[in-house]
Amino acid sequence: MQINFLKIKPFNIFIIVLIFFIIALIFLLVFIILFQFLPVKNQKQPIAYNHKVHIETAGLQCIDCHVSVEQRAFATLPSIEICQNCHSSDPLTESEEEKKLLTYISEGKEIPWIKIYNIPDHVYFSHRRHVIRGEISCSECHGNINEMTSPVSAQFKMMSMNNCMKCHKERKVTTDCLACHR
Repeated sequence: MQINFLKIKPFNIFIIVLIFFIIALIFLLVFIILFQFLPVKNQKQPIAYNHKVHIETAGLQCIDCHVSVEQRAFATLPSIEICQNCHSSDPLTESEEEKKLLTYISEGKEIPWIKIYNIPDHVYFSHRRHVIRGEISCSECHGNINEMTSPVSAQFKMMSMNNCMKCHKERKVTTDCLACHR
């Protein structure tokens, strides 16, 4: 059966175009919303930070650099003041990466770390609550950081509602919407 477009009324053409436009707009909005929360993949950090060396050689723990993790809702990326506790104007190694770090320190500039884990504004996530009350180790969400010789460049575990709900159910903690959503 052929459609004779000459016999279609202008109003019907308008409705067809409008429906097509609305469907296209819905797809675009869904894509934009989902794209915002997709995990960041393989971002190149400004300094090739070696967690393994700092943990094994210097004896550091996560909280030595990510200092707010036990006190605040938000974990922070290390500031140059934290790095200065061990690294001063005299390099500890011949590493090019340490030279970059010392340049940031001497210029008084923060390291422009690329944030890998992004949490939507409508979600309330407290590192303090999960680390202190929940006794959840960093590696459960961030992977085996102790063995990483290159900086974190992608999410180990996607921050998704499914992953959060799975963890909450396994630990028999609240799955009430208002516990995490604002």
